[in-house]
Amino acid sequence: MTAAQFGVLRDDPELLAIATMIAPERLPALLFSAAATALVLEHEPSPMRESFPRVGAPQPPLSPDFREQYRTFCLDHRDDLLKLCEAHRYQMNEVGRCADLVPALAPTIAEGRELVLVDIGTGAGLTLHLDRYRYVFRGPQPDRMTTVGDDDSVVVLETEVRGSLPPPITPVLPRIVDRIGIDVEPLDLFDSGVRAWLAACVPQESAAITRFQRAVEVAIANPARTVRGDACDVLPAILEGIPSGPLVCLVDTYAHVFFSAEALARFHAIVEQFGGRRDLDWISVDPLVPLGDAADRSVLDIPVPAGLLERNRRLGLFGLIGRVRYRGGKRARSLLGIAHPGAAWLEWIEAQRAPRSARRMTPG
Repeated sequence: MTAAQFGVLRDDPELLAIATMIAPERLPALLFSAAATALVLEHEPSPMRESFPRVGAPQPPLSPDFREQYRTFCLDHRDDLLKLCEAHRYQMNEVGRCADLVPALAPTIAEGRELVLVDIGTGAGLTLHLDRYRYVFRGPQPDRMTTVGDDDSVVVLETEVRGSLPPPITPVLPRIVDRIGIDVEPLDLFDSGVRAWLAACVPQESAAITRFQRAVEVAIANPARTVRGDACDVLPAILEGIPSGPLVCLVDTYAHVFFSAEALARFHAIVEQFGGRRDLDWISVDPLVPLGDAADRSVLDIPVPAGLLERNRRLGLFGLIGRVRYRGGKRARSLLGIAHPGAAWLEWIEAQRAPRSARRMTPG
């Protein structure tokens, strides 16, 4: 469905003319698609609505006439579409990316310490509840599968594991004693309008919209603290206010890639300052920067092997999973893996022995 929507936009001069009215920094193609989806979900035009998936149902087939139906609908609702694009920004809250964080947390979980989770660019705050989900990691062979997490969770996140190095999957998830989200525009899930817009930003694939809706239910049932503001401005006070006992774990998924070079350097300085005073982890799942073929580094400023740089040029966008750890004032940095932007697959690249309480992927 997502590819079909982009295909119609790409090939139609009139729709492209509408999209060119959106400022480039607002991601015109994505914002246009989200606004069109929002209008489709609101008006439910027949028969085109039947080409869009519904929560918990199988992915419907695309109508043979979808291209003309979608084009006509967008042109008929041109003014409303532009109003939505003016009033909103594209908001991608892909809860499936929590599956990229779970193996990255393995050494931290092995320490047996309680965590204070701080999510940078939290959006709707879905990542703050990563310990309340169920994870299914499927290996390259049909009988290779590992499941961890809450057996009763309504959120089940499935990920295909690729490559020759299985990720360290822990038998338990972290013990999170506090959750803090930071965002310049935190999103209120109790607002039906906010929920509707976020649902429109989700790729219109059955699995994606279902896991989003279920994760929203979890977040609403378990409200977490969010702080409005620039991460570099508010993070120092947040870190100062965290008790000395728990381990601070900063996480971000596709957030720091949008920081300016100056803001990213400032964030690094803040983490370095506090990492010299207390134990701290920073786990990032971000594309290589700068975005595009010229990408030559990670947001964590860890040297990237030439093979990954070439892969980025050949295959396009993926998330690089990295970790910076501070223990006793000493810093250690690791590139851990790469992952699909929508969490469809995960490939581990760090060759190391799993922590004693962690386990590799096993049958069953």
